Amino acid sequence: MMRKKRRPSAGKGEGATSTTKAKKSRSTAPKSKEPAPEETNERVFGVFLREAGVTLKQAGTSNEIAVDQIVFQKRLQKQLQKSPRYPGIVQEFAAGLESHIEDPERFRNCLLPCVPRLSDGNSDNVSSFQESLLRMLLGIEMLQTVIINTLLEKLPEFMFDGAGDGGLNIPHTIINQFKWLDRVMDSKELAAKLMELVSVAPVEVQRDIISSLPEILEDSQHNDIAKELNSLLQENTQITVPILDALSSLNLSSSILTEVRGAVMVTLAAVQLEDLPVVVKFILHSVSASDAYEVVRDLRKKLELEQCVLPLVLQASQSLIKSKGSAGSASAPSAGSSQDSVTLILDGIKSAVRFQKTISEAWLKAIESVDEEEDHKVLDLLVLFILHSTNANQSRRGAERVLKVKVRSGFIQEVLLQRTFRDYAQVMRGYFPSILALAQSLLRSPDPCVVPFGGHMYRHSFTAFDSYCQQEVVGSLVTHVCSGVGGEVDMALELLCGLVTEKHSEMALYAVFVKGILDYMDNLTPQQIRRLFHLLSSLAFGQQQQQGSHIQDDMHIVIRKQLSSTVPKYKRIGIIGAVRIVGSMGAARLKGKESKNVSLPQETLRHVTALLELVKSSIESSPEAAALYYDELSNLMLSSTLDPQVQENIGKCVIDDFQVDFVADLGPEMSGSFPLTPCVMYDLEGQGNIAINLLPLLANDIKTKGEQHSQTTKAHKRVSPLGLCPFFRLLRVCEHRLHQGDLDEIDGLLGCPLILTDMDVMEKMESRSKAEREFLCTLLFYTINWFREVINAFCEQKETEMKMKVMTRLQNITYLQTLLERALAVTPGFVPPVANFDGESTDGVTLSSAAPVSKAKKDGAGKKRKAPAKISSESGSQLDEATEAEKTQQPEKEVRHSVSLVPYRPYFRELDMEVLNVLQCGLLSCSLLDSELHTKVREEVLLGPAELVFLLEDMHRKLEFSLTAAPAKRTPFFKGRADKSLGFSHLQQRSPKDIASYCVQLLPALCSHLENCHNHFQTMMSENNGIVDGPATDVQEHNLMSSGYQLLLQVLNTTLSWSGFSQPGQRSLLKKALGVLAVRLKEESAELTLAQLVKHSFKYLVNLRGTMPSLSAALCLSQLLSTVSEKGGDPAAFREQTASLAKQFLGQGWVTARGERERGNKFNEALHTLLRMYLEHVDDVLKAVEEIAAVGIPELLRASKDESSTSWPTLNRSTFLVFYKVLMAELEKAIRKIPAANVSDNTEAQNEKLLTWNLAVRDFHVLVNLVKVFDSRPVLNVCLKYGRLFLESFLKLGMPLLDNSFKRHMEDVQSLLKTFQLSTRQLHHMCGHSKILQDTSLTNHVPALKKSLELFVYRVKAMLMLNNCQEAFWIGNLKNRNLKGEEILSQRSQESDEDEDEDEEPRSPLPRDQSEVEAAETDSEESKAVNGEVEEEDATDDSD
Repeated sequence: MMRKKRRPSAGKGEGATSTTKAKKSRSTAPKSKEPAPEETNERVFGVFLREAGVTLKQAGTSNEIAVDQIVFQKRLQKQLQKSPRYPGIVQEFAAGLESHIEDPERFRNCLLPCVPRLSDGNSDNVSSFQESLLRMLLGIEMLQTVIINTLLEKLPEFMFDGAGDGGLNIPHTIINQFKWLDRVMDSKELAAKLMELVSVAPVEVQRDIISSLPEILEDSQHNDIAKELNSLLQENTQITVPILDALSSLNLSSSILTEVRGAVMVTLAAVQLEDLPVVVKFILHSVSASDAYEVVRDLRKKLELEQCVLPLVLQASQSLIKSKGSAGSASAPSAGSSQDSVTLILDGIKSAVRFQKTISEAWLKAIESVDEEEDHKVLDLLVLFILHSTNANQSRRGAERVLKVKVRSGFIQEVLLQRTFRDYAQVMRGYFPSILALAQSLLRSPDPCVVPFGGHMYRHSFTAFDSYCQQEVVGSLVTHVCSGVGGEVDMALELLCGLVTEKHSEMALYAVFVKGILDYMDNLTPQQIRRLFHLLSSLAFGQQQQQGSHIQDDMHIVIRKQLSSTVPKYKRIGIIGAVRIVGSMGAARLKGKESKNVSLPQETLRHVTALLELVKSSIESSPEAAALYYDELSNLMLSSTLDPQVQENIGKCVIDDFQVDFVADLGPEMSGSFPLTPCVMYDLEGQGNIAINLLPLLANDIKTKGEQHSQTTKAHKRVSPLGLCPFFRLLRVCEHRLHQGDLDEIDGLLGCPLILTDMDVMEKMESRSKAEREFLCTLLFYTINWFREVINAFCEQKETEMKMKVMTRLQNITYLQTLLERALAVTPGFVPPVANFDGESTDGVTLSSAAPVSKAKKDGAGKKRKAPAKISSESGSQLDEATEAEKTQQPEKEVRHSVSLVPYRPYFRELDMEVLNVLQCGLLSCSLLDSELHTKVREEVLLGPAELVFLLEDMHRKLEFSLTAAPAKRTPFFKGRADKSLGFSHLQQRSPKDIASYCVQLLPALCSHLENCHNHFQTMMSENNGIVDGPATDVQEHNLMSSGYQLLLQVLNTTLSWSGFSQPGQRSLLKKALGVLAVRLKEESAELTLAQLVKHSFKYLVNLRGTMPSLSAALCLSQLLSTVSEKGGDPAAFREQTASLAKQFLGQGWVTARGERERGNKFNEALHTLLRMYLEHVDDVLKAVEEIAAVGIPELLRASKDESSTSWPTLNRSTFLVFYKVLMAELEKAIRKIPAANVSDNTEAQNEKLLTWNLAVRDFHVLVNLVKVFDSRPVLNVCLKYGRLFLESFLKLGMPLLDNSFKRHMEDVQSLLKTFQLSTRQLHHMCGHSKILQDTSLTNHVPALKKSLELFVYRVKAMLMLNNCQEAFWIGNLKNRNLKGEEILSQRSQESDEDEDEDEEPRSPLPRDQSEVEAAETDSEESKAVNGEVEEEDATDDSD
């Protein structure tokens, strides 16, 4: 049948032509022998068609039909059947058809639709559209098979032809004839022949045939054809798309669909980019709920979008080639087409997750299951954006949750986000609303770990997207700033500043939006206002002024308005803003690659000078405003590079003004009347001629204030001691800038004396007037702040003489602080002078500082109340506590005259981070001091203990503020008056990374001090035969060294706890820090891994355990070890060592330097934390609880009143509550971790869980019974609270286990229930006892506890019924009793003896042979009465 004539094809060449000629000669040969049978057949064919209603036309004209096609088919079928030559006539008709379509044009006519014949003018019988002749013939059943064969034989002739002159694709048209037939006579045969054709046809024809299969075949053939297509798919990836299209439309069984999907997944890596969207769509639309997760997980693993998009370098080179018209560029995929393909892939994923909930959940689960950072792909981020963009709330919340979890754990980093924006900006533009919403959510998060990632999303969105998106980003960031929430505002301002630096020209377009923040400055802190004005002044007055010049006038108006305000808050804003504008206008301008300074234009210089003069004129009458101006100007000069002319203008009058205002020449005597006798003190220069004029200035300032209050005088410049420290700071900075760090011209001020008063006046403070006492306190504050600022200035000097002077000033500070503590104690209600001028009003601080004065006087009455102060673990209070400890050796009256300086910290000048350099310089100077002065230095370091503690306290406060990640930065609705950042304004201008790096540099010095403290206590213990309270112990020195030891551990812990170490970029810094600790123990030149460093550091720190001077220090060491162990290595080994160490500390008796046992709230807090840490790290919590409850507490009960447990010396009657609370809490937490029972558990697993619950219930029983001995209200409160939680956990987790174990382990279950029933009875008695006491803190727990007790009874009944033992359960009623077992008489208790007997009858002892479960349930105190009368009595009791 394949020997029919073929049309010559251009692709076949001459060979094809000769073959065709040979066929023609064979087909025409019989004509000479026979009278043209083909013509006869063709005539039969034509006659039948004409009679049926179709007229065949010649080339160029469509066949005509005179009747409707249904009528035509019926007529033709009837004619063939009635023919006398039937059935042979069918073959003749088919032969006639073959002859007719030998001619290509006539064949084409037969493939095209017939046209209605309208010659008779009647078109009613014919519809407007008719099928082609061949398709109408295919609809006749007796002709269908023959015509199908004819067409399929004809198809190969046109396989290699393209579209004809009229655009008709013959193979495509032939295949279309088979689609949507009403009935296929032999569907199986047709499918086989089509697949044969596919095997030999070119790709275009293959695609046509495969795509048409669903419309051609019947449903019964779908599974068979799918198997063939599956095998074809694995052989040829060129026809992947049509095969998948066809498979998508076939009705397949789930097994075949799974098999096909598996095959597609295997070939995924080889699929061409443009075919990927179809492949992904097929995979996702063919999943079922049961296998969705596995399919999505595999798809995510194999879909490599990174390989779909060319790198930017290649994209640029390709676009260059294309622009040059290179022929090679045509074959390479363009960047645009690859982006389009990725877009289509994501659209396929989007449609799948939108309409199938299981797929969205599977994607979330697949992304969530990735537990390595390098395993995350760009696809993960894109899918999260897709899930967030869908309308389903669950998907949005899920995407947000997963993103936060991944960012928090460090698995999705900024590098991945950057790569996504870089390569897929065009794709991501469509998801911009979701990106913006996610960025907003992350930036508002209280978790500081995820906030920076939200910032990166904003930054990349601004950089990668168009102007509309940029405007939305800026608008959103402005909204964050105006929210007033601390962390959110800081991050948004930082982002805006970064965008101005990176994209100044683009940001200038949106300067108007940013300017709107000026209306919301009331909610911003001074540091935030600084950043805001830096941002706005950079836009308005930066080096590209022309772009942001339209907001310059607005800025000037705002600044002038704020400076002229009489409200200090707004004047402060004006000063900060003006100084920032000076910084932007007067910034040094660099030109060219040589980075040479270009002089400032004279016009700009004039504007800067005018602005500075404006500020000066507005601050003349306000010392506070002047002090702020000096501080702001010095901060500006430290943080930015100003033009030399501007620096010179600022600095030229600073030295002269300082000398005139604050320095006085020393004469033989000082004239004037002062509240206290003036005296020159603290001279380090020998016989100097000048001094800081402090006391006369202060006296004059107080006098001036009094005059201003009494009469209204014209404002004029006031010289106040308030400006002394800020002015000196500005002077020092100017000198440092103008002389490249040389301070020789002002170094005399380091040792310069001060005009103060003789400190002997402290001896008779009580006899002084209030004004004199307040004057002295103010003088001490100013003196301490002067010394602090002097240390700031000269702490980095290298000369030994300067270092020694700095040390002396430190000693002056520590001594003056002890005097100040005593002075404040006798000056209640004193308000110190302001020292930090950029904070909010200090009223809030004053109120809080007044309280400790009076409290200290009350609490100081007894020595024992003061003892706990030494063990404080709070930052920075050790020095004060040490001083208090010193006072406790003196008479009781002395103790009252000392208060803590902790509340007064905001009134001290801030120490710069550079001052901490003093910690690492000094070992050389120590030996120098020893050799020159021949004095025996008892301490191993140059720094005395008091100075060491002073510096460490300051360092610890700084680290707590900067490195501790505090979600508390989210301010409450009612914002507190006290500003926690007050006193840290210089620190706020440094990043946490800089501070962490600085601390790592100081680690060697800190380790030296740590070892010195360790050696000090080791020596002391060896001299005193292993005890710390020997007769030779110096109490003051012991307390200071103890505080220093504890502070060193706290500083190390805070440094190593910094969350930034978890970021990949800071890993090297972490290794450097741990390397410092490891090297102290083991010097190794080889590079160690992180795990090895952690191991050596842990070992180094563990060696300190024997010299802990207090429990608080021991707790700090334990916390530090826990922090180090979390950085890497073997967690199990570290946990065991930490638990062992904590147990050692808990088993140690802690005494003070005076030999008294440690006690007090601070000690109890430390004990609580340490005990909890022990139980959290120990392997078996239940055994550890049993050890304390069953061994330690009975020892305590047998001991005398003031003694402790022998095995747990920290357990005594005063600390019992601490132990009890921790034991109950950890026991309840431990049972929640017991695995839930499963029906499938084997006997061994059930046994293990049952034993665990037995132990837990036994521990609980012991703890609950202790209430009989320790019946104080706090103990009852703990027992009621955790008793209910334990009971609820038992009902939820323990009872299902008993359900499954009852038949196999009946005795064990009965024993467990019996023990537990004793505990629940005691809880019932406690409920009754609480009602007698009528204590609301106790009775609040009763309703929920009684509900759980009742649930327990019915739950046990349900368990027995489940195991067919319901006859073993019966309910009685238990009387309300108190803790001693005495019956509580209620309103209805006066009833007859019969009723009482009836009530007590169910509680009578059971016969020996009765079931133990029945006995347990009979005695259950929560049991419910059978008769209604007693139920009513219970209700009455509950309501009492």
